[in-house]
Amino acid sequence: MKTMLKNSTRGALTLLVFAVVFTALMAGTYAVTRDIVQRNELAAKTAQLAQVLPAGSYDNELLAAAQTLAAADCQRLNVEAGCQLYLAQKQGRAVAAVVETVAPDGYSGKIRLLVGVNRDGVVQGVRVIAHKETPGLGDYIDAAKSAWSEQFSGKSLSDPLDAGWKVKKDGGQFDYLAGATISPRAVVKAVHNVLGFVNAQHASLFGQ
Repeated sequence: MKTMLKNSTRGALTLLVFAVVFTALMAGTYAVTRDIVQRNELAAKTAQLAQVLPAGSYDNELLAAAQTLAAADCQRLNVEAGCQLYLAQKQGRAVAAVVETVAPDGYSGKIRLLVGVNRDGVVQGVRVIAHKETPGLGDYIDAAKSAWSEQFSGKSLSDPLDAGWKVKKDGGQFDYLAGATISPRAVVKAVHNVLGFVNAQHASLFGQ
């Protein structure tokens, strides 16, 4: 009995020591890599934001110019509460806004987007940053897969007018891939929605 108790105690102590050492190693690894991970995440976010604005069109740090939107605005953009907008400036003057939005009606679910719009209400760039569309079919909306999203650059609420903000199959002006219209429909609708949002917020974003 004493031998069994001794063995049990020894086993428990061994497990305890292993748990303490393992926890310490994990904590140490986290402490060492945390700053690196955060820097990498910030760098990736900065690169994404830069993709929807022309190079040289702004001179501030976009991440530092983040503005948290009201809950109603986030809801209009189909994103979670606490969403942000990034205001680009040139020599202290607001020149463009980068807006996070979601197309909720993609073929395979939500499509997350970044849309850059200048103070004149003209789209500067569109990038899909997350989606679950079918590989090889609906994923052509991703700039890494094709140049499809480039057709939004230069578009506005007046070019085309509302009726033109559809894919060509539906009588609009935007190209699509035959057999995969749901994804581009969703993106076109989302970009048009962002333009309406920026227009409604123009005074607060850019001043008179």
